[in-house]
Amino acid sequence: MARVVTPATLRSMTFIPPPAEELRFLDAELRRLDAHRAQLLARRAWLVSVLQSAAPGPATPPFGGPAPATAPRPEASAPRVQNVLLVLGGVLLTIAAMAFTLVSWGHLGIAGRAAVLGTVTAAALAAPVPLLRRGLRSTAESVAGLGLALTVLDAYALHEAALADTDGTAYAAVAATVLAGAWAAYGTALGALRLPRPAALAAAQLPLLLTALAADAGPHGISAALLLTATADAAAALLVTSPALRPVRIAAAIGAYGTGGWGLLGALWLSWTAPDPGAAARAAALLLPASAVALTAAWRIAGTARTAEPGRTGVTSATSATSGTDAPATSGTPSPALPSFSPQPLTTALLGALVLLAALGGVLRVTLPGGWAVPAQLLGALALLTAPRIPRMPEQVRHGVAWASAAVQGLALLWALPLVAVALFGPFGWADRPWSGGPADARDAVTVHAPWLSHSGPALAVLGLLAGALALLVRNATWRQRALAGAAVLAWAAALSVPAALELPYVVGLLLLGLLTVAALALPVLPPTGTVLALVTSVDLAFLALADRTATLTALSALTVLYAAASTRSRLAPVTAPAALAYATALACATGAAAGWQAPHTALLVLVVPAVAVAVAPRLATTARVACELTGAVAALVAVGLAVTDAPMLALVLSSLGVLAGATATQPDRRAAGYAAATLFALAAWVRLAAWEVTAPEAYTLPVTVPALLVGAWRRRRDPLTGSWTAYGPGLAVTLLPSLAALWRDEGWPRPLLLGSAALLITLLGARHRLRAPLVLGGTVLVLTALHELAPYLVQFADALPRWVPPALAGLLLLALGATYERRLRDVRRVRDVLGRMS
Repeated sequence: MARVVTPATLRSMTFIPPPAEELRFLDAELRRLDAHRAQLLARRAWLVSVLQSAAPGPATPPFGGPAPATAPRPEASAPRVQNVLLVLGGVLLTIAAMAFTLVSWGHLGIAGRAAVLGTVTAAALAAPVPLLRRGLRSTAESVAGLGLALTVLDAYALHEAALADTDGTAYAAVAATVLAGAWAAYGTALGALRLPRPAALAAAQLPLLLTALAADAGPHGISAALLLTATADAAAALLVTSPALRPVRIAAAIGAYGTGGWGLLGALWLSWTAPDPGAAARAAALLLPASAVALTAAWRIAGTARTAEPGRTGVTSATSATSGTDAPATSGTPSPALPSFSPQPLTTALLGALVLLAALGGVLRVTLPGGWAVPAQLLGALALLTAPRIPRMPEQVRHGVAWASAAVQGLALLWALPLVAVALFGPFGWADRPWSGGPADARDAVTVHAPWLSHSGPALAVLGLLAGALALLVRNATWRQRALAGAAVLAWAAALSVPAALELPYVVGLLLLGLLTVAALALPVLPPTGTVLALVTSVDLAFLALADRTATLTALSALTVLYAAASTRSRLAPVTAPAALAYATALACATGAAAGWQAPHTALLVLVVPAVAVAVAPRLATTARVACELTGAVAALVAVGLAVTDAPMLALVLSSLGVLAGATATQPDRRAAGYAAATLFALAAWVRLAAWEVTAPEAYTLPVTVPALLVGAWRRRRDPLTGSWTAYGPGLAVTLLPSLAALWRDEGWPRPLLLGSAALLITLLGARHRLRAPLVLGGTVLVLTALHELAPYLVQFADALPRWVPPALAGLLLLALGATYERRLRDVRRVRDVLGRMS
């Protein structure tokens, strides 16, 4: 009779602690093991860092033995090498199968062919099952890929052997359908494989396209087939959310964009080249569903919250990853969540909205005449801005729709800009034909050198719609002021183009430009914008008025008064004050020309402008004052240019400008203008002397020397530290040097006598007052004048001497200098010290 072992008997035979005590014992042992493991890992990390930082060369062995070979570091991980080998093996087997099918197929009978292909294909498709059971997933993927490629070869072999008379394109469509379904079923059956289902999705891109080609459906049918396929891809990309099916999702998204892109290009081309409304409607029937699909996809992508689902098991151990062998999957351990693949909703929404507007534009292009399709399409784009107000629309979809509307608005603006360019730059054509007679209307006035555009009416409508949209639809506080400025610019561009577009009378066009200038100056939105627009409009008005004499004088007078009145507003004065002076200058020139005056006499009238600038500038703010003075200086240059052909009148103009510069120099912060005044007075005197045909240089230099010396003396009196070269050098050089140059060309005696006497007097004064500049300049000129007077005698004396005398004299001189070298150096130092003590 067998003995029954009870728990009490076991407890009496072996000591077993109570469960609570045993649990505490296990916890303590686990903590000890964890601590020991942490120590080992830290030591391992330190050893790895030491080995990595060590020199790559072999270490010197002890006792002089042979150096141990350092193991080369692998450049690729074992799993990567494994995958490369498997892919290469699958590719080579596929190539071999293709070669067998295409080349060696004819050497076998029907039974042999079927047996070989069927057996190999069945074996390749069945092999992944045991491979997956053993955990060889990568090898199973490679063999499965070989099996899928063999099914394609089977389909080709079937057509060549049994269905050669059938249409190849239709057969390819059926074969692609069957293969897509078979691969999808195969991938579903073997869910651990990632390749079959994306491959099935790739094969599914072909059936509709091949069917359309086989049926000779034409461009519309082919585009429809591509768009339907892309719609199915988009649905698959949106509906497949499992992380395990991420490759399917990626393949579906790629197919949607790739196939859909080709379909959209074809449909857009059909819409752009549609010859009649019927063809445009058929193209729109292709584009509208595509737009709806894109917008729906963008809405779903942006509005659906995605949560990662746990993936399939199959995390390999660290040992198998480093050793390169496949290991069985660890059951019960979920894989990390795979990131879901999603296209950008903003880009997709932008694409969908653009396709919608393109469909509308294609229909409008063949329906509305004379370019009115562009304003109509712009209305559609503006209406699209109301779509973002739909409840619960995702933010990214809203932004995509808004960007699509903005893109169409920008294209419409570019389309309308040529009209503005003609209206803006056309008046400049009158610059080379002033007062040649008023044109028939405002359109002729701006088309002197440019053709008129046929779509002026629609372009005006575009400018008006865009201006209204910016003014009414932009409510954001940050962008409100900029939107109003943009609306003002667009409204101004439309108003500038209205006279020419409506072929208004020439005088009416001038009046409208004048009113537009006044309105722009009074524009309350962003004053710099209004001021710039007013200035541009006034320039257009001035050039447009050149066609007629009366119009020119009237327009310039009105602009001068307008900008002078606007200069009373301090914020406008930096622009309006110089503009008033500029138009006054133009008015003076035009008045002189209208009165039949010669240009030098007109210069006297132009002098009024710098005189007004000198009188008005001190009353303005700093920025406006500088701008006003610069404009006055430019007007002065204009006066000089007008008078340059008449010397007496030029002298009068220069002296008048000298008076104005002197008046400016009386202001404490404009003392530097005194130099300009002195220069202008000197130039006026020189021009007058030239008009009198005076050739003596002293007549030109003495009027400059005397004031310069007086100013130098005044400066030294105020600042005794001022050097003589600064105070007296320029004044003395202005007269002495030109007179010395003229001396060598003068054969008379008065100039040498006077120049020598003046140089002697200047030298004595320099020595008396110990001034370096008079002493050096006077002495140098005195010596050179004496040499000039003695030169003829020296030449005669040199001719009378024998040839050996000059070298002998030179040698004696060198000997004398060498003998008294030290004394000469001492004398030179003494002279240098004397000059150094002079000021």
